[in-house]
Amino acid sequence: MSSVPIDADLPEVAVPPSKATSEMLEDYSLRYAPTTYRKWSEFVVANTSLGGIAYLADFAIGSSLVVSFGFQNAVLSILLAATVIFLTSFPIAYYSAKYSIDMDLITRGAGIGLSGGTITSLIYATFTFIFFALEGSIMAQGLNAGFGLPLWAGYAVSALMIPPLVVFGMTLLSKLQVATQPLWLIGMFLPFIVIAFQEPETFKAFTSFDGTKGEAGFSFLALGAGAGIALSLIAQIGEQVDYLRFMPAKTKENSKAWWTAVIAAGPGWVILGAIKQIGGAFLCFWIIKDIGEAASLEPVEQFRAGFDSFLPGGWALGIAVFFVVLSQVKINVTNAYSGSLRWTNFFSSTLRWYPGRVWFVLLNVGIALTLMEANMFKFLNNILGFYSNVAIAWIGAVVADLVINKPLLKTSPSFIEFKRAHLRNFNPVGFGAFATASVVSIFAFYHGFGHDSFGNQMAAWSPFLAILIALVLSPVLSLIFRDKYYLARTPTIDPADRSTLHVTCGVCQQDYELPDMASCPDIDNAICSLCCTLNKTCGGKCKVPDAYAGPPLLPMAH
Repeated sequence: MSSVPIDADLPEVAVPPSKATSEMLEDYSLRYAPTTYRKWSEFVVANTSLGGIAYLADFAIGSSLVVSFGFQNAVLSILLAATVIFLTSFPIAYYSAKYSIDMDLITRGAGIGLSGGTITSLIYATFTFIFFALEGSIMAQGLNAGFGLPLWAGYAVSALMIPPLVVFGMTLLSKLQVATQPLWLIGMFLPFIVIAFQEPETFKAFTSFDGTKGEAGFSFLALGAGAGIALSLIAQIGEQVDYLRFMPAKTKENSKAWWTAVIAAGPGWVILGAIKQIGGAFLCFWIIKDIGEAASLEPVEQFRAGFDSFLPGGWALGIAVFFVVLSQVKINVTNAYSGSLRWTNFFSSTLRWYPGRVWFVLLNVGIALTLMEANMFKFLNNILGFYSNVAIAWIGAVVADLVINKPLLKTSPSFIEFKRAHLRNFNPVGFGAFATASVVSIFAFYHGFGHDSFGNQMAAWSPFLAILIALVLSPVLSLIFRDKYYLARTPTIDPADRSTLHVTCGVCQQDYELPDMASCPDIDNAICSLCCTLNKTCGGKCKVPDAYAGPPLLPMAH
């Protein structure tokens, strides 16, 4: 296609240089990740993404499930939740890798709308600081066991050591995760291998463990409650795609490697996650008679016993503490990084204010530190059980749009549009499905349907009620409203276009690739997506029909 040049006489808008122009610090937060910045191979992106699942919360969750519900119910709960997470994560990972955008931007264009996406960003930010606090608590337990450091001081150390590692985004995180991955994998699996050789009968005994709550055998109620707790991890796919957005474009030559990386680092994370949960359940069972229930739930004690089975003297404790600290650093750099992206979206979209991603790293870490000092580890099951209702309603609404409304019903645009200039604030299709599913499932979770057998079952299975409502209601609403509330105006450039043509933003005077740009009648010039988001004075005039009838402000892609 021929290129239409930008009018050289268009007025410039003088603004102070934005911190958002530093790609190393900002990592294209709230933006399309341009082709010229996506310089990592499929393997490096996938490995960096998978490095973030080194967290030990899986061990704590698995331990809690097996103690509460016994082996049979715990394992079935883990496998059921993992299946749901894998199926819902796949389309999200694919769209992120294809369009080079993060979870916030996918959510905007998948039926939730601009302001609706701001609300889900807040929900997602909650996920990152809850799990940052959980992982930081586990690290503090390790520092206490290894060095006698008081827990309150351990919380501070585990929190404050993270921001310096997160400041430089993907540039530093890719190196950190690749370098530490082999060592972490060895520490992760070695204790289980040794136990299998030394005490093989322990695994058989594990399958007969009925927990400590006095309930033996299979329970449908326990299955739902356990799966609901495990489903709190469903939002982890958002952290995976924070890295997957840097995947190189798929070509005929790299198609096999591309798909392998997207599947492994996208939905594939939950396979290792489920293995870790079952592993945590086993280690808890293995040591519970020796150290008691409370201590057996702590991953540092689990790995201390595991390493003690084949390491001499005091080596076991030292290695266990090192492994715990390594694991927590690997995951909490991801939690802090992803949290900073979520707060970026929230504040820029609501207040039109953006001081720079680094400040939001500090905000997220500060909230997590407050939770740690409040000892949220004691209320793990209640926190995760409640959160999973909201998280799965959000994910369910997004997935319904990606796999049903777009390709099957064709009531949603076939592409993902994320720019403020082209989106409506609220879309009743996705946002309506998400809000309804959240309210109903939380009502059920708190026994709104009663405390009899039916009410108890509804409470236990409330997260599944959330996803069912979201998956059904979103297509129904899409058939009612069609595509009326998706786009405020048709994009000048097809969002699927991967053009590397650079265009100068009329506000920040920086050059960005074409997919990140829009025409702006307010400044009578081209504008980048972030400056468009932060514009406080335009009043959304670009969304009014025929607001701008002048020549194109963006060149057409070649």
